[in-house]
Amino acid sequence: MQAFGPFQNPVVSMHYVALCLDKPESLSVRTENRAAHLAFLAAHAPKVKLGGPFLDAAGQMCGSMLVLDCADEAEARAMLAQDPYAQAGLFASVELRAYKPVVGTYVA
Repeated sequence: MQAFGPFQNPVVSMHYVALCLDKPESLSVRTENRAAHLAFLAAHAPKVKLGGPFLDAAGQMCGSMLVLDCADEAEARAMLAQDPYAQAGLFASVELRAYKPVVGTYVA
């Protein structure tokens, strides 16, 4: 672990996985807000480590998965609340879980 001087305060972050499931019959809400959602994620790119939609059996988008790098759970929840999908009322449920990356290409 790196030593820090008395006036340096290291930023410690944590990874969180957000599992967001769409309300039934809400594909139109998702598609209408998709451009704003993607712009929001691009604006928060340093915090978004991985993400993408869940697909149903027909290949239609039906939810979202995001891996966020945030200082704490409150920051992750605040960020999720600002997402245009959340503001449009798309999700039936959102589960947020702390996550420890161990293997994979985005682990650094």
